Amino acid sequence: MEFDLTTTAGVFIALIALGVGGMIGSNMMTTDSIMMMVLPSMVIFGAIMLAIGVKHGEYRAQH
Repeated sequence: MEFDLTTTAGVFIALIALGVGGMIGSNMMTTDSIMMMVLPSMVIFGAIMLAIGVKHGEYRAQH
């Protein structure tokens, strides 16, 4: 399966939105706490994992 920048960004945003929307809908925390603490941490963690995945894919493609 090939992902271009648009597809990757769309899936990334959709996953983050799904997670944040689920937390808001379940009333686990206040919405302010979710938007100020959880959302940024999800975005940062997702970006780090995406970068690691891309580098691993590049390694696998070369070896």
